[in-house]
Amino acid sequence: MVRAVAKYVRTTPRKARLIADLVRGKDVETARAILQHSTRSAAQDWSKVLESAIANAENNHDLIGDDLVIKSITADDGPTLKRFQPRAQGRAYRINKRTSHLTVSLTPKEQG
Repeated sequence: MVRAVAKYVRTTPRKARLIADLVRGKDVETARAILQHSTRSAAQDWSKVLESAIANAENNHDLIGDDLVIKSITADDGPTLKRFQPRAQGRAYRINKRTSHLTVSLTPKEQG
């Protein structure tokens, strides 16, 4: 199993999980196509993590990049940046700028 992780990505985990659900269990070629044609901005972050995992497989484990399948893909909560927005009558509303930790695990396809 080959992994790649991107930490502190400035997208909410909820939005990142929407993209992760699309490519979970797919082979690398299909996942690349889905991420390339997705209109969501989180797809670019996922694409970078996927390419990193493929590069890890090719360079560190001598695997063929096109013969891999996404075994697991997760978007976990990172730290939340807390900001304040001034409102009427001296009040302040809190704005949460959420971050994510994106993880991709790849395995070779079963031959047979």
